[in-house]
Amino acid sequence: MKPIPHHPSAVENKDARSARPLSRDRRRFLIRAAQAGALWAFGSLFGSAGTRNAWAQNDAPGTAAYPGKFTLLDRGQRPLNLETPIALLDQEITPNDAFFVRNHGTIPEVDPSTWRLTVEGELLRTVELSLDQLKRDYEVVTMTAVLECAGNGRAFFKPPVRGNQWARGAIGCAAWTGVRLRDILRSGGLKPKAVYIGCYGADDSLNPGQVQPFSRGIPIAKALDEHTLVAFQMNGQDIPKPNGYPVRLIVPGWVGSASQKWLTRIWVRAEEHDTPFMVGKAYRVPKRTIEPGADIAPEDMRVAMDWPVKSMITRPLEGSSAKAGRALEIRGFAWAGEHAVRRVELSFDGGKSWNNAATLKPAADKYAWNRWSHDWTPTRAGAQEIWVRATDDAGNTQPPEAPWNPGGYLGNAIHRVPVKIDA
Repeated sequence: MKPIPHHPSAVENKDARSARPLSRDRRRFLIRAAQAGALWAFGSLFGSAGTRNAWAQNDAPGTAAYPGKFTLLDRGQRPLNLETPIALLDQEITPNDAFFVRNHGTIPEVDPSTWRLTVEGELLRTVELSLDQLKRDYEVVTMTAVLECAGNGRAFFKPPVRGNQWARGAIGCAAWTGVRLRDILRSGGLKPKAVYIGCYGADDSLNPGQVQPFSRGIPIAKALDEHTLVAFQMNGQDIPKPNGYPVRLIVPGWVGSASQKWLTRIWVRAEEHDTPFMVGKAYRVPKRTIEPGADIAPEDMRVAMDWPVKSMITRPLEGSSAKAGRALEIRGFAWAGEHAVRRVELSFDGGKSWNNAATLKPAADKYAWNRWSHDWTPTRAGAQEIWVRATDDAGNTQPPEAPWNPGGYLGNAIHRVPVKIDA
């Protein structure tokens, strides 16, 4: 296991705010524009706050609704899984009502007044906390961080793999408020044998007695990293119920499954956590490159941890139209797990040549994403593709195709957006 590097303290983002109330008429108008392939043009008319209202129509095919959420892309109802369309991922902070939902079991009803967190195992003493004690006894911090499902991009693996067919929207960037997990662990007195933590939530399996409730864990080094939080707010508000209300773990830079929702128990262990969601091929990737479609033994797999470098185009949207000879703004985000983004490049000739993005903004925090943008003036009419790739500070660059694995995890292939250029 590679060591977790030391980074500056989490930055408190006091300006992080939740999104404004929506206009139903406005968002219906924009979703029709998006379906017509022209939403990028409306961005200049309405701005980011307006274009984020693009996706809302209860009868849109392939979508599903949940109280307090936009109508999002339907990736399953049992359990509930909702994907954010790229049309809603153009803001540096993803609004709570547009944030994706990834579940493995039930969505529990948790009373915050009776909620308790128990931390036990390889500690000198067990720690038990109410929500009030959590907020009172430890320093409260706010940190902006990307949260991304391990299977985001699974739909693009060839040959196809089983599982929810996430495209690119099982991701979001939010301002998380909570306390550092390391402060809680240290208050219990870590024993020398502590090497891993296992986490449990209030949710239950959809098949009790046959399938265990979802539980995953992380190495003690990551648990003690100052950016790993026990969070109780998201973008200045209570965490939405399907996203983990009232308290969840945030393990930034790592696969989203490590960020246990509805957190109730942390088990400090002298060995790697070994629930069914940690062993075999569950949330595990090959230790070596394998041929697409090849079988691999479980012992040749490792736990999926941090995300590799990745980027996306949020404007223009796929199928948009533009004019030859007229400048088109291209923009999006890049992020890099435990690393930092150093370069974003675009190609307009199928990857034969690459151009550095004109702007690459610093990330708001260590684990937030970087906004990039670039103006491109197409010179010819016809169908074209815009490609984007990012490179991190270790020299890792996104590949044309993600390394294949049987779980469809950690997909980071370059993003290609087809557009139509009119004369």
